[in-house]
Amino acid sequence: MVVAGDEGSQRLDRVLAARCPELSRSRLKALILDGRVAIAGTPVRDPAYHASPGETITIDVPPPVPAEPAGEAIALDIVYEDADIIVLNKPRGLVVHPAAGHETGTLVNALIAHCGASLSGIGGVRRPGIVHRLDKDTTGLMVAAKNDKAHQSLSAQFADHGRTGELRRGYLAFVWGVPGRKYGTIDAPIDRHPHAREKMAVRQSGREAITHWEVLENFSGKDGKPVAALIACQLETGRTHQIRVHLAHLGHPLLGDDVYGPHFKTKANQLAPAGRAALAGLGRQALHAYLLTLEHPSTGEVLTWESPLPADLAHLQAALTATE
Repeated sequence: MVVAGDEGSQRLDRVLAARCPELSRSRLKALILDGRVAIAGTPVRDPAYHASPGETITIDVPPPVPAEPAGEAIALDIVYEDADIIVLNKPRGLVVHPAAGHETGTLVNALIAHCGASLSGIGGVRRPGIVHRLDKDTTGLMVAAKNDKAHQSLSAQFADHGRTGELRRGYLAFVWGVPGRKYGTIDAPIDRHPHAREKMAVRQSGREAITHWEVLENFSGKDGKPVAALIACQLETGRTHQIRVHLAHLGHPLLGDDVYGPHFKTKANQLAPAGRAALAGLGRQALHAYLLTLEHPSTGEVLTWESPLPADLAHLQAALTATE
């Protein structure tokens, strides 16, 4: 299509909304963010792009996907399973549930194939069994419900966040710099970033968010001065990107976090050669969900699982410890 200039607004998303009434505004935005809208053959991923009269816009609309996700034979690292729950180690790169840009190849697709008809449906057809999430590139322990009774119990435990129950979620985070004290609590509300909608931010308009942290290990740079630390975090709430946002707010963003710590990239020059090489090859935020404690939905037994650092973070830890 060619921009006529009479669409009422020159924002790309609004031009498309005026010219493509058969597609919803949210669908058009998703297509733009996914790189499926191009001007003069070049993808434009900014919905607010100024579309000038005479420019040619092409849209690549993918075929519709099934309303319900299908099972896919994706290997799972299962650490515990019974008739009610399944606990697994999520690898890096695995999206938890289908969403725009990730309609297949998700943990939900794997769970459907593994659990079959027993999987809980309370989470809806797009998120069966899911009671909590980890970011795509965050590794570690997750639990899913295999029936509706288990789903109700786990959902209540996660909603309580361990304030009155047994639920505990622990994370290991490699961060830039070393906090000035060994323990601390970050109590700062989180909401959508006012300008970058794919990000979260500490904002007074946000929802309550509380993270408890403890410094476990310090790492020195090539000059012998502290440059990074390994921190254990426990969540008292469960906001999107909570640990990443809170630690960045504290002034200690995660190593490898290009979203919340881009201005710290130059600090890599302070690392010893081994640490610098390990970080360069990491390709993700250095965050791992190592601890999960919950009350079993049927027996009431308090169960705890711990997951060691995955190979890439174990390598990072060893490299940061090296002084040459």
